[in-house]
Amino acid sequence: MSTSPSAERGSPAGALTRTTPHTLLDVLRSGVVMMDARGRILLWSPTTEEILGWSDTQVVGRHLTSLLPEGAPDPGVHIYRSLHRETRWQGTLTVLHRDGRPVELYSHAALMRDSSGTPFILANLVETERLRPLEHDLAALDALFSASPLGIGIFDTDRRLIRVNEALCRLQGVSAGSLLGRTLPEILPSPGAGQLERIQEEVLETGRSVIDLVTIAPDGRGARSVSLGRLTDGSGKTLGVGCTIMDITERREALEKIERARQRLSLLDDVGIVLGDHLDVRRIAETLAQILVPRFGDYSSVLLFDAVAHGGELPDPDRLTSSPLTQFGAAARTHTPAVDRLLRMGQTVDFEPESILGSVLTSGNPALVGSRELRAVSFAQDPRVEAAHDLAIHSLLTVPLRARGTVLGLLIVSRAGERDGFDHDDLALAMEIANRASISLDNARLYTRERESALMLQRSLLPQHVPSLPGVRLGYRYVPSSSQSEAGGDWFDVIPLTGGRTAFVVGDVMGHSLRAAATMGRLRTAVRTLAGLGLPPAELLHRVNGLADDLAPGPDEPLMATCAYAVHDPARHSCTIALAGHPPPVLMTSGRDSGSWTAAPLDLPTGGPLGVEGVVFEERELQTPLGAILVLYTDGLIEKRGEDITAGIDRLSALLSTRTTGRTPSLDALCEEVLAALGIRPGENGTARGLADDIALLVAQVDGLPGAGAGVRTAAWTFPAEPPAVRRVRAAVRQTLLHWNLLSVIDDSVLMVSELFTNALRYAHGPVEVRMERGSSLRIEVSDPTADPPLRRAPGPEDEGGRGLQLVARESLRWGTRPEPPGKTVWFELGLPPEAGAPPR
Repeated sequence: MSTSPSAERGSPAGALTRTTPHTLLDVLRSGVVMMDARGRILLWSPTTEEILGWSDTQVVGRHLTSLLPEGAPDPGVHIYRSLHRETRWQGTLTVLHRDGRPVELYSHAALMRDSSGTPFILANLVETERLRPLEHDLAALDALFSASPLGIGIFDTDRRLIRVNEALCRLQGVSAGSLLGRTLPEILPSPGAGQLERIQEEVLETGRSVIDLVTIAPDGRGARSVSLGRLTDGSGKTLGVGCTIMDITERREALEKIERARQRLSLLDDVGIVLGDHLDVRRIAETLAQILVPRFGDYSSVLLFDAVAHGGELPDPDRLTSSPLTQFGAAARTHTPAVDRLLRMGQTVDFEPESILGSVLTSGNPALVGSRELRAVSFAQDPRVEAAHDLAIHSLLTVPLRARGTVLGLLIVSRAGERDGFDHDDLALAMEIANRASISLDNARLYTRERESALMLQRSLLPQHVPSLPGVRLGYRYVPSSSQSEAGGDWFDVIPLTGGRTAFVVGDVMGHSLRAAATMGRLRTAVRTLAGLGLPPAELLHRVNGLADDLAPGPDEPLMATCAYAVHDPARHSCTIALAGHPPPVLMTSGRDSGSWTAAPLDLPTGGPLGVEGVVFEERELQTPLGAILVLYTDGLIEKRGEDITAGIDRLSALLSTRTTGRTPSLDALCEEVLAALGIRPGENGTARGLADDIALLVAQVDGLPGAGAGVRTAAWTFPAEPPAVRRVRAAVRQTLLHWNLLSVIDDSVLMVSELFTNALRYAHGPVEVRMERGSSLRIEVSDPTADPPLRRAPGPEDEGGRGLQLVARESLRWGTRPEPPGKTVWFELGLPPEAGAPPR
């Protein structure tokens, strides 16, 4: 036996403290004491002195009982009787150490006589704290050899067996007599014996142990675990080699089963994780096929009915075999022309009703087929089957994809080459994978159907077409998000107003739901209706906010929306804007000298969102140079998680400045460039993958009113509110109509504008503005700072006034009034003769 340093540290105190080589006697420390027949100490050995601390001069002549603890029973009587009766005694004895502590000793005493016949007692003393560990070690060693299920053998330095246990004999199937004295090559006449003998020699020479060396059983049908370690005595002398052998056949088989089960569970977990991240049928099919190769098979394909991918109606159960399948997912371990024929994405897979594919679809039972049955998979002369033979596919699994009683398609996995074929455990695993994938596919199908319905509703509530207006070029994009299955509440609108003006609207109802989309539709309708009244932007938002309770999504869900409302006036080259908690528009202007574009957000009062009581909305009028571009958007274009919204606005402004340098941008192209630069790429259905919020983007370039050939001209003047101005108004209108070659409407126009201007003079206390617009009709507006609208009444025969509005209403095509800060505008339209033609420049 060898004793390691760690074993020394775990021994009783003082037991193993020497660093020099020692024997078993050194470990035990056996002391000798000689006494006369009366118990007087005659001889006290040095070892006894080491054990008890008493020197011989201190104890010789004293009675042994003087060294016993006080109150301890006198063992002398019992000892003397045993000695006289049997001449020997053995047992434990407690003796006081010199420092006062008791020391338990194991003693072996004998009654002896010298040559003269005088009796004396000779006793050996051993510390029990050193003796008992040795006894335990010997008992454990005997128990290990007799009771251990491990085969144990001890080899001497000549590498011959000198001791074996019954377990080793049972493992080898021979008796102990046929093993003792033999070497490994004699015991194991096989190629593995030579390797074991070399390892045994190395262990003897180096002292390095070999643990859990796996070898083949002698019969070749199992496995053994062999461990070897060198044996040394207390002085370090090599005594031989200890060997333990364990039959691990069942353990290895269990471990292999556990590993296969672990791999199956790991595959199932990975399938659940990767499929749970997607709500797109095509993406799920592709991911499912890829995760199975090469972990489960060499080739895989996912065949689905087309309606699964498009959210349509699936075929009736009695028409499953007559409905073709489409390959939406495929994966292969290698890529060859044969693989392309077998797994071409998007190909239609036809099959006969009585084929394996048809049987699996209709019955719901999986199929496991070998290479000889491949021709029955689909139909005779199927080129895909020929490709499978070319790829040496020898095992194929076909399992149905079903969820909630709905048949979605098939999952096919195959193995080729030297790989083992599928077994029934693999079939059960494939069914579990198919069941989990089917739930994800069906969820994606339902998501697609609901998403398409929501998007259809949302798009139906948005403008179906954007009007072509004089003096304005437009570009716009609406991109629904992909993060929600329901519609959002973003919208935009372009509304023609009287006097050649145009309203641009962008808004966002908070939340994503069908209620949000419906609220957006009601809100858009309210804005369009109030815009037709010609209300100023701030007043319009104020009135919309007053309708918050009626526009709210539900009785317990208040309205919460943002909006930007801008009115462009081409005659004044201005734009009046009011915000309701919405991000400010960005204005792009072009330098005349450098030709470069600059973009900056407009400095406007933000205001509170619609739906908040007591909010005061403010508007600002800004000058818009010819060719300037106004960019309105919702927050989905600029917001990023964890980032301040101003950073997104600055990023958009910088992008608009750099993307259009040196040229007049195409507005549609500008919208595409902005979306692409921000990483937003709409897919086939218009949604953008990874987009967390809807985006509404409206871009308007104000080019001023067009000249000749475009059919529209305007003129405007401001006159003081005094009677002499009436003559100047008539002259200005007459001169303009002559210039526009509208001779047939000069008299009516001059008469009616004179009536409206005179009516304004009667109540106004500030300047009066007259504005003319020539397009498909002639429009004339008179604006004054009086807020009260004119009242149309029926004058009596004797009344001198009250006939001005009657005249305007009778002679014009249309007429009306609208409030404007700080007063009102009265307008009328006159039809133009066909021969009027286009106005001159």
